[in-house]
Amino acid sequence: MRLDKFLKVARIIKRRPVAKQIADKKRITVNGKVAKSSTDVAIGDTLVINFGNKTLTVRVRDLKDTTKKDEAEDLYEIVAEDYKEDYRM
Repeated sequence: MRLDKFLKVARIIKRRPVAKQIADKKRITVNGKVAKSSTDVAIGDTLVINFGNKTLTVRVRDLKDTTKKDEAEDLYEIVAEDYKEDYRM
């Protein structure tokens, strides 16, 4: 399954065009390698997603083409969630 589609189906990122943008800005790695939006994701892969002030590390547990909202979290497990503090006060 494509990376951008997985992020949308798993509801990690709400919209697929936004997931594509983030991936194309080299802010997502799959198993330690910078990933494009078209990168194939498989069960067991580790994704590191760099949002503005947050880095989310997840492990892919399952792949589905569609899912209900309450079942979306079953597709991945959160390994780490790090926040960067802003010291510009």
